[in-house]
Amino acid sequence: MAYTDDAVLAKLSGLSEASDSVISVSQWIMFHRRHADRTVQLWLQKLKESTSNKRLYLVYLANEVAQQTKARRREDFVVAFSPIIAEAVGTAYKGAGSDIQGRIKRVVEVWKDREVFEKPILEAIEARIQEINQARGAPKSGLGGSIFGSAPSIPAELAPLTTPQQNVTKLLLGTKTAVNSANQEYDKLLGPNSVAPTAPVYAARLSGLLKSLAQAEGAVDQCVKARRELVTALQKVLDTNRNALISEEDQLETFVRRRMEVEDKKNEVERAIMAGLPDDEPYMSSNGPIDHTDPEPDRPEIEELTPPPMEPDLPEQPGSLDDIDRHSASNIIQEAPIQPPNAMGIGTHTSLGPQYKSVPTTMNGSKKRKLGDGNDFPDLGEDDGIDSDVAEILRRDSNGS
Repeated sequence: MAYTDDAVLAKLSGLSEASDSVISVSQWIMFHRRHADRTVQLWLQKLKESTSNKRLYLVYLANEVAQQTKARRREDFVVAFSPIIAEAVGTAYKGAGSDIQGRIKRVVEVWKDREVFEKPILEAIEARIQEINQARGAPKSGLGGSIFGSAPSIPAELAPLTTPQQNVTKLLLGTKTAVNSANQEYDKLLGPNSVAPTAPVYAARLSGLLKSLAQAEGAVDQCVKARRELVTALQKVLDTNRNALISEEDQLETFVRRRMEVEDKKNEVERAIMAGLPDDEPYMSSNGPIDHTDPEPDRPEIEELTPPPMEPDLPEQPGSLDDIDRHSASNIIQEAPIQPPNAMGIGTHTSLGPQYKSVPTTMNGSKKRKLGDGNDFPDLGEDDGIDSDVAEILRRDSNGS
């Protein structure tokens, strides 16, 4: 079957949900890929005139043609579908039941996963579906309102940029088609390799070129206006963030200064603690920090080394030291029983202490000396101060020896 508009419309009218029908029509369309732009325009026209179910079948057909040609590295139909696919999906999605809308979303998710269309085109499709959901009051699907379930939500500060960016994206797709068409017609008629036809045909083609140039000019003009609106919105967001940045930088300097001040104060207090500064002494004066120096420790008290006074030795009685038998005196002192002193003998014992203390004795105690007068004991004076029992013991020892 030769390629004509009626043939294309007939193929599209006989399309059904069966996979064989979609595959056969897509193969016939891909065979005539030279007419991709015209076929896509007729496809969009048929989609707008069809019911909801028929629109779903036409979306399936566009999916099959776009994926097959992209896999074969022939992107004629991908380029042809790009300017109008967002509008077509929005038309098929609007007014359809929830079941059909779910199927359309699944097709769009496949396009995203396989990158059938460029990212701006997929974003335009997503924006169109979101607009329809918001108009109907339906909740946004996916995370953050994305139909793909993975796009993050838009911050509130960037919400004013959403509409201008969507307008630019929509106009950019139509502008691209109009500009490409006008450039191609211009090169055919006025390019360096163009051949001028006859005058009547040339005049008709020039008229057609004027229309194409006018369409391209209008499309670019609308795109420029939308881009200016987007730049204005971006400038407002930029000014807001620039002012916020200045304020935050001032706050940063303030906190840096305060942190350094607190660190200096902390170090000063720690030095005061190490130096043993009293708790009631202030750490900061009105003019600034006080430089505390470590106090010198007190000198230790030195005990005097003067020896204690010695008791003077009493003078010895003449003849008493040489005439006393050292051994006998030592034995007498050791064998004498200790009796409690009476009141009358206290002074006598006190006077006898130095005399016995000063009597020298030999180391072995073996030598004995006889007193000159024949007595073993020196004359100690009167016996009034000696106890009677002690005197009796001394007398017995003297007689036995």
